[in-house]
Amino acid sequence: MRHLLLFILALLCQAASASVFVKANDPGFSYVGRISRANPEAVVWTYPGVQIHARFTGTSAAMKTNPDCGYFMVEVDSMAPHKVQSVKGQEIVQLCSGLTAGEHRLTITYIIEGMYKKPTFYGLLLDDGCCLLERPTLPDRKIEFIGNSITCGYGIEGDGTEKKFLFSKQNFYYTYAALTARALNAQCQVCARSGIGLYRNYAGKIPDEIMPRIYPHTFYTTDGELWDFSLFQPDVVCVNLGCNDTSVGQYDKERLTEAFKAFTQTLRGYYPNAKIVYLIGAIPTGKRLTDIREAQEAAIADAANRGDLEVYRMDFTPDDGSLGMGSQGHPSLRRQALMGEELTDFLSKITGWERGKALR
Repeated sequence: MRHLLLFILALLCQAASASVFVKANDPGFSYVGRISRANPEAVVWTYPGVQIHARFTGTSAAMKTNPDCGYFMVEVDSMAPHKVQSVKGQEIVQLCSGLTAGEHRLTITYIIEGMYKKPTFYGLLLDDGCCLLERPTLPDRKIEFIGNSITCGYGIEGDGTEKKFLFSKQNFYYTYAALTARALNAQCQVCARSGIGLYRNYAGKIPDEIMPRIYPHTFYTTDGELWDFSLFQPDVVCVNLGCNDTSVGQYDKERLTEAFKAFTQTLRGYYPNAKIVYLIGAIPTGKRLTDIREAQEAAIADAANRGDLEVYRMDFTPDDGSLGMGSQGHPSLRRQALMGEELTDFLSKITGWERGKALR
């Protein structure tokens, strides 16, 4: 009898811990970002900022992903966001628990660069008997951000003492790009990579993997799956490039200027109705800053000569260190917050959009 009771108790415990697995292709999920659906039951990407949205019932949620694929920010209802990590040897990441029974809204944001990790979302695990609800409604406004390490949030959680790149110190969620998108209540798509440039990368490295060559592709690559630009037609495209082109070593201002002109036409071909905004990140100063600004202005003038009057530019306040520093000379959390305020104000003026929420 004792053994029978223990067996029944074990079955009850197993039932209590049982969970429902909702696959990534369930119609209840909404995705934002450059993702691949080549495998119908998995969503794969490489760029930061990819978001997974869902509404679900129950008291907890976990996701199935590939081990050691990096860091995510999790938002549940109106609670403060929190950071979770996919670690080696584990494919299940707990997102939230101890919620009140009922309906909840979930947003998962990938916050690091995943070109070498190929993060993959297989689905959610929910409480036994629970399910996804109708797909969440996303904002109508759309912004695309094209950029380098500043846009990726390189070292944003650092304190200026780090001697090398650390994924643990990168966090796209708190960048000027993510802050601006949330403030203007806009969807946010990202194509950004640390060290990347328009005609050459940082210190002239990896010349094949410049932005114009990787931009047509779903992943950070110069070949393979092509991105379907009809899936995301932004109202505004913000381009923060030029810093790496003018970095260590000799650079060619004329080549940079022609690269800005050509990329403007490339973007206009993909996005005939978008406002294109060129930005100068907070890092460049002196001659570098002047050369980037003049190259952008030349591209804007070239577009205007072709009848395209929807190309703009904006300068961020130069980073003088007064708001602290992130890792290896990159903007701090406070600097990125200021950049977000500046860009939000600028985009509000050229679009007429009002703020949807405070920057956080």
